[in-house]
Amino acid sequence: MQESEFQKREMTNIFNHLLPYSLFLLLLLLPILFFGNLIHSESMLNHLEFSHRVSAAEVRVSLVSQGHGNKRFLLEGNNGNNSSLALAADRTYRMDPLDHFRYYNGGWNISNKHYFSSVAYTSAPLIITAAVWFVVIGLGLLLSCLYFCCCRHQRYGYSKPAYTCSLIFLILFTIVAVVGCILLYIGQGKLHDSTTDTLDYVVHQSDYTVSNLRNVTPYLNAAKQAEVEQIFLPQETQDKIDQLIRLIDSSAYKLETETKKNKDFIQSVIDSAVRHELTTVSVVMLILALLGFLLSIFGLRVLVYILTVIAWILVAGTFAVSGLFFILHNAAGDACLAMNQWVENPTSHTSLDDLLPCVDQTTAQQSLNQSKDVVFILVQSVNMIITSVANIDPPSFVPILYYNQSGPQVPILCNPFNQDKTDRNCESGEQDFSNAPQVWKNYVCQVSLENCITVGRLKPKLYDEMASIVNITYGLYHYSPFLTDLVGCHFVRDTCNEIHDNYCPEVLKYSEWVFICLVVVSAAVAISLICWGVYARERRHRKYTESVDAARNQNP
Repeated sequence: MQESEFQKREMTNIFNHLLPYSLFLLLLLLPILFFGNLIHSESMLNHLEFSHRVSAAEVRVSLVSQGHGNKRFLLEGNNGNNSSLALAADRTYRMDPLDHFRYYNGGWNISNKHYFSSVAYTSAPLIITAAVWFVVIGLGLLLSCLYFCCCRHQRYGYSKPAYTCSLIFLILFTIVAVVGCILLYIGQGKLHDSTTDTLDYVVHQSDYTVSNLRNVTPYLNAAKQAEVEQIFLPQETQDKIDQLIRLIDSSAYKLETETKKNKDFIQSVIDSAVRHELTTVSVVMLILALLGFLLSIFGLRVLVYILTVIAWILVAGTFAVSGLFFILHNAAGDACLAMNQWVENPTSHTSLDDLLPCVDQTTAQQSLNQSKDVVFILVQSVNMIITSVANIDPPSFVPILYYNQSGPQVPILCNPFNQDKTDRNCESGEQDFSNAPQVWKNYVCQVSLENCITVGRLKPKLYDEMASIVNITYGLYHYSPFLTDLVGCHFVRDTCNEIHDNYCPEVLKYSEWVFICLVVVSAAVAISLICWGVYARERRHRKYTESVDAARNQNP
């Protein structure tokens, strides 16, 4: 009978020792299963071959290979005429829960709910881990509470290996949690700075474009009022300038407001999600790990149990936050790849326009054409006055042309455009915009009663009118390359190229850093939580055993 009772006690003791370690092993398996799932998913994405076919009534999807060996999708409408590039199509080929878990193939598109659904699904392993942790550990805590409250039992001897191992693991994973929290805090600061720098660069590029657009309008307004010897621009040209100014102002306003709206939205997400939330997580988990360690070491059992319940909830939340930042990391990687592919294959309209819209191509083309027209007409007007009035020697009885002009002939102004708006090279003897006013000063005469009284072919008033026109034409000509870039949307291409090459690497590096730190901190605190309970239990049993042994030694 005594032997049977002894065996029952031994079995109960073994069960009490093995139960915490079973939970411990289960917890270790969760991250392994998670990373295994991720690796399997990445392997699937890297070796996908598409075998599905869509009916002719639907959009046809074909895989085309272009530049640098990268694969891309080309989405073609049924008519075969309208086509657009699906950006980062390979990378974004993921399961879409909103589409019955079929694979999403629309490429990077921040305005498509199926894109967001598919990228959000990548966090499923972490969300499942959080749910399993919450349910399993919650049930474990509930059963432990019921067991200790309802099942009174004798305290048996403690296991020295269990006590030693629990202490070692407690110290080890507390250190891991502390280091992870510190790295998480550093990483969130670097991620915030890199993303803010990227946004600032985008806004700077947009402001530069808006500023240049608005700088063109004063020159156009001045061109409307420009005159030389009472010769003005044709009324038809002036009407086109008025229409163009309204178009430029509208496009500049649209570009400025769209960029600012997107920037404010993204910046608010970065400030709230990256800085505030991650700072809170790193500080709270650091305090939690250290407090749990100290309470366990000092044997404050009741406080350890209370802290265990708090940590149980917080760890589940931190696993969920890890999933959110895994989504952020994937979305950032998608955007960077989309920018690179768009630069290599620019199209008239892609989903990238939602992030940084191009200036309307019609507006840009009209601005360029009208600017060239105005420059051409004004230069021709100046040259006509030079060749037909200043450089001739009319008889004195022709008062309209005669003002006693004399001396060397005035060089004409170089017209940078041909009549068909193509570029033109300056010929010998022609003056360009940069030095024409200075050269013409040498041909100005002194006047009295509207006639020259010294050698010269330009009256001061005529010179001032010609110099004013040169300034106007120089300004319009100066902005011609900028307008040419707008026609091809080069400023967005340059912006995307700069972001991909110089900003994306840091953003992706630190977003991955933050994600890994979140997973490490979550797992370390989770394992520490198990160690708190195990160590507190083993410490209590050790203390009880030592007191019993001391009593026996006193009463042999």
